[in-house]
Amino acid sequence: MAMSMAGGGRGGGRRRRGGRKHAPIADINMTPFIDVMLVLLIIFMVAAPLLATGVPLDLPQTKAAPLNIDKVPLTISIKADGKIYVMEEPIALSDIAVKLQAVAKAGADERIYVRADKTIAYGRVAELMAAITAGGFRKVALVNEPEAAK
Repeated sequence: MAMSMAGGGRGGGRRRRGGRKHAPIADINMTPFIDVMLVLLIIFMVAAPLLATGVPLDLPQTKAAPLNIDKVPLTISIKADGKIYVMEEPIALSDIAVKLQAVAKAGADERIYVRADKTIAYGRVAELMAAITAGGFRKVALVNEPEAAK
């Protein structure tokens, strides 16, 4: 059996005496960068659902299927105490049409999602929907929670 000793071993290869055996590495160490990026990814994955909740409400539960929405919806919320919010800003009922026209990017074709606490009177929800349609918005949807499996 023959062994090749090309460039290494005791034989005829070049070897430094007394010098460093390894040259400095000029590559960037990616491990800390990757660690930081993974931590940021986890933080954003945990925080993202918390940002989309808006005004906390006790929504009614139904058997309706959830909607598939690609963009952030334009929502109006009514809390149990009767206060109205556009997105997360409190607003008076009389100012809703003006505020929606200023916020809606697609104009009157924008879909408006109405979220109402389940303890709020139906008449209050009807007043809100009337104010929305008076502003020229025809696509109004009511939001609810899916019913829990029993």
